[in-house]
Amino acid sequence: MEGNEHYLKGTTTVGILCTDGVVLAADKRATAGHLIADKRAKKIYEISDNMAITTAGGVSDNQLITKLIKAEIKLKNVRTGKPTTVKESANLLASIVYNNIRKMSMLPAITHLLLGGQDQTGSYLYDIYPDGSLNEVVDFVASGSGSTMAYGVLETLYNKEIVVDEATDLAIKALNASLRRDSASGNGFVVMTITKDGIKRVADEELEVQLQK
Repeated sequence: MEGNEHYLKGTTTVGILCTDGVVLAADKRATAGHLIADKRAKKIYEISDNMAITTAGGVSDNQLITKLIKAEIKLKNVRTGKPTTVKESANLLASIVYNNIRKMSMLPAITHLLLGGQDQTGSYLYDIYPDGSLNEVVDFVASGSGSTMAYGVLETLYNKEIVVDEATDLAIKALNASLRRDSASGNGFVVMTITKDGIKRVADEELEVQLQK
């Protein structure tokens, strides 16, 4: 499917801001129309030692944008001689998305990204819309075709004092809700945390649907 990566889509991603960090989660399914094109799609990427993004939308555009933001952060670190903050990285990412979607192309560059990170000033979560606009999230956010179902769980169970361990369980519950109802989401999930100890993959499950005989 390498030659058709720009056609692949379908996602549920979740971001939760906690008192001690950020939790990012995503399912593993990528679809091409009604076809499940990839059952192990990567949708969470580390872009530095203290930041990661979730991706929804066209796979090829997301992969390109991920490479660009990682390079931009490294260049900025070298030029300034200090680590790029989460806010600066979010603005860089939004600019890349803005420029990407406005290029003339036979295929629309539709992407929806969540950026989570922690720096010396605190923990942050940003929502970068497909048009390149940027929104700082103060509680939780979901994106992709299964986000409606995920939001129902997040709205019900989130609290302002939530910590990373609790938010990990909440993210899994939110993803499970979308996996049960959204046909474009499925085949498992990945959950990553961002704290003062860095980025950790705390859950990685593969789920297979078995047809009953």
